[in-house]
Amino acid sequence: MTVDIDKTAGGPAGTPPPGRGAEAIKAIPVRHYGRYVSAAVAIALLAAVVFAFSQGKINWGAIPDYFFDDRVLTGMGKTLLITVLAMLIGVVGGIVLAVMRLSKNPVTSSISWFYIWFFRGTPVLVQLVVWFNLGLVFEYINLGPFYRDEWSDFMTPFLTALLGLGLNEAAYMAEICRAGLLAVDEGQTEAAHALGMSQAKTLRRIVVPQAMRVIVPPTGNEVINMLKTTSLVSVVQYAELFRVAQDIGQTSGAPAEMLFLAAAWYLLLTSVFSIGQYYLERHYARGSSRQLPPTPWQKVKTNMFALGRPKGGTA
Repeated sequence: MTVDIDKTAGGPAGTPPPGRGAEAIKAIPVRHYGRYVSAAVAIALLAAVVFAFSQGKINWGAIPDYFFDDRVLTGMGKTLLITVLAMLIGVVGGIVLAVMRLSKNPVTSSISWFYIWFFRGTPVLVQLVVWFNLGLVFEYINLGPFYRDEWSDFMTPFLTALLGLGLNEAAYMAEICRAGLLAVDEGQTEAAHALGMSQAKTLRRIVVPQAMRVIVPPTGNEVINMLKTTSLVSVVQYAELFRVAQDIGQTSGAPAEMLFLAAAWYLLLTSVFSIGQYYLERHYARGSSRQLPPTPWQKVKTNMFALGRPKGGTA
């Protein structure tokens, strides 16, 4: 086999002469005109919405006047209280229901299935109203020597909101916890039993810590959803943020403005909860990836240092 050699070129035919590099390839980026058009349409629509709100008969000055009003802050505190307590009931109840659902005992499994089916199948607003009106069925609440009172006095708006939201949330958390427990490989449980661990200890020390990586993200979404769902308890006269905003709007003559105020507080609170959810997910993702992605603050610092670094060298 022979190779043609170009003596003038100093190498095989078709190769560039020594000392001369191949011409640099000039890459021309493809123009995406559709992106420019869609961006322009989106900006135009946003500007139209902003203009429409600016021309509406809304007293925007009333919002900052009442934003830190004592009644609004008290209502916000009650909203956070009912959110935390209802989620606590939901998480604890969801774990218990998930374990019952996975039990080999047909009775406990059936009870868990019926509970989840009932509470997921009826609207939470209906459940709140039913709890508030159960006095038509139970005239008294009688706990023997510990407590006895009329149902109307026992079932306060706070207790109605707590039971209505918490028990409903337990049904959804049961499915989330069940999915997390099933995501753990059965070999983990078998290995724990081979080491002599009991079922409860295996669940507590082996299965649940690994299932948390699957359980935490949807649970964070449930917390944020619970925060917004608390606005429904205004129908049972519980003075949370939305109810307080409505009352102030009726007395001040600015009902629409107070609704925007409540929406602003909900946005602020959900944003804070979203930040907490992000870092909680990072905490439980440490065992699943070798290197965690940078946080938004780390990205900002990296970009700031990159701007101050001279081109062609290090800072």
